[in-house]
Amino acid sequence: MCITVQHKIPTGCRAIDEILQGGIPSESVSLIYGEAETAKTTMAMQCTANCAKEGTKTLFIDCDGTFSAKRLSQIASGKFEEIADLIIFMRPKDFREQSIIIDRLPSLLGQKFGLLVVDTVTSLYRARVAESPKKAFELNRELNRQLASLAQIARTRRIAVLMVSQVRTAFKEDHVSIEPVATRVLKFWADTIINLKPTENSRIIKAILEKLLTKVQPTTCYLRIEESGLRDYLIH
Repeated sequence: MCITVQHKIPTGCRAIDEILQGGIPSESVSLIYGEAETAKTTMAMQCTANCAKEGTKTLFIDCDGTFSAKRLSQIASGKFEEIADLIIFMRPKDFREQSIIIDRLPSLLGQKFGLLVVDTVTSLYRARVAESPKKAFELNRELNRQLASLAQIARTRRIAVLMVSQVRTAFKEDHVSIEPVATRVLKFWADTIINLKPTENSRIIKAILEKLLTKVQPTTCYLRIEESGLRDYLIH
């Protein structure tokens, strides 16, 4: 009997990697979401650098225009030059271009790709909805189609897909909550969900692993933002 071992891409945060049994899983879709300044992109870059250090390529789709080569260099810890050629970078200018890129992924992702990052997967969608509120249903359907394509690519190409999302404030009957933009669609397609939340200390982030294939209850750990990236932080 042939047993297939699922490849994992380390996040660089030991506590999270232990919970995920090695890191972000291949053949599935993972979601990182949170408020501004919670190091969402930093975690995505750490996964990108770690994937490249293993000799496999990453396609990084920067929908926010915030990707920083300098920040990636800090995270790469002196190995930036040797991993740079393994990171393919694309920057769509609007939601239509994002759709075109996702539709072209089967031909873009050749051999030795281990990771696909979309950061932020909902920013151009959100901007388009703001421009044309009457088309919200149609745009939501298109976002759902794009995420379905990403999930299929993860399975058929046996790579890890990592989405980063912004948040919105949701007003409910008895409380106010912070949720990803297009919550229902994102949470449907994501197999793993990590929520990064701010604390009273701007350098300390609370990470809540909300959805895992191997666990039922959410798990929490704390991370510290350093020049070299996100690191474990123990609450004393």
